[in-house]
Amino acid sequence: MNLARKDDRLGVGEIASRSGLAVSTLHFYEQRGLIRSERNAGNQRRYPRSVLRRLAVIKVAQRMGIALGEIADALAVLPDGREPTKADWKRLSSAWAESLDERIRTLTRLRTQMDRCIGCGCLSLKACPLRNDGDRLSGEGPGPHFE
Repeated sequence: MNLARKDDRLGVGEIASRSGLAVSTLHFYEQRGLIRSERNAGNQRRYPRSVLRRLAVIKVAQRMGIALGEIADALAVLPDGREPTKADWKRLSSAWAESLDERIRTLTRLRTQMDRCIGCGCLSLKACPLRNDGDRLSGEGPGPHFE
């Protein structure tokens, strides 16, 4: 990320206001390496104005259900940590498409099966197609398998 001209740098409060994110969220994103800042002489964070584009990409990706770790990994490959361009977004979103398609298929299947499960009333962990389709967990031995 190029922290170019000093007059292009904004304080954390202004970035929070413009992005709609809490200051604590910005600090968290910085700790996770999603965004970067510089410190001024008074040790205050200063962000380039262009960080707003990166934050917009992060917010949209999260809204799509992409995990923050996956977003961080994807943004980390941008040259010199620069802000994502339209071409970068196209590449990133294409890479996430298959994962999202699989999640959509799973959710659609669960939605279809949900009425059967509630209708039967058994909530059997052995046979329930929502929790243990085809009793696939029996091969993992006794004890809990879900967090």
